[in-house]
Amino acid sequence: MKAFHGQQAIKDNVLIQLQAHYEADEIIKGRYWENGKGCAVGCTIHSSDHSEYEPRFGIPQILARLEDGIFENLPNDLAKKWPIRFIKAIKPGADLSTAWPKFAVFLLIDSQHGVLQYAQTDEQKSAIQKVADLYSESNRLIMSREWRNAADYAARSADYAAAYAARAAACAARAAACAARAVDAARAADAAARAAACAARAARAADYAAADAAADAAVRAAACAARAARAADYAAADAAADADAAVRAARAAGRIAQADKLIELLKQCN
Repeated sequence: MKAFHGQQAIKDNVLIQLQAHYEADEIIKGRYWENGKGCAVGCTIHSSDHSEYEPRFGIPQILARLEDGIFENLPNDLAKKWPIRFIKAIKPGADLSTAWPKFAVFLLIDSQHGVLQYAQTDEQKSAIQKVADLYSESNRLIMSREWRNAADYAARSADYAAAYAARAAACAARAAACAARAVDAARAADAAARAAACAARAARAADYAAADAAADAAVRAAACAARAARAADYAAADAAADADAAVRAARAAGRIAQADKLIELLKQCN
């Protein structure tokens, strides 16, 4: 299968279509194709059938699904430009069969963005590495055109991926939770410092009360206690907001890295 069936005109036509959707602000998240608007895939084929990429554009269906998944998770400003960027990266006549195995290896063992970094046991690390090795071998077979065992490798890769994808996701969730707890701890320490300051003021108020009046001291102490409670509430709210922002920023950075990697791999295909 050759990209755009080797015809520059097919690529040019889809780019003209996507550019029109972009300029009309019709590239949106959350729907495939509805009332003249849609996602990356929807605005490319005016439907939700990823398999249409193969007969219409000579692009493997799995790459259409990657385009779709990355689009939905990119920041909005980058997402709107993503379908044009995706199509532009592909050369007419290119063989795109190696793009997915290489991208899978990146997802699994890249030092910054791969799931391997979230593995917590040697068994998990070994399983993830084995899947990456199988994809690497699959890519080697594609490059050398040794197709005899390719199906077997693909099946084994799928089995490993299905078994350990859930574990990798759980590890990622635990990592995010740890990051949130770290932020919470910092904010809690800040709240404690504020509470200590209020307590010091309360102590001074008590000293003044001894000289002035017990009732006045009680009022000041109550005010300080209220301020300490408010400080703790503010700190807790700040911690939650910061943790949520950190998780969202990490996810966005990961998707941007995936987008950049896929474009790099598509451009390498000839």
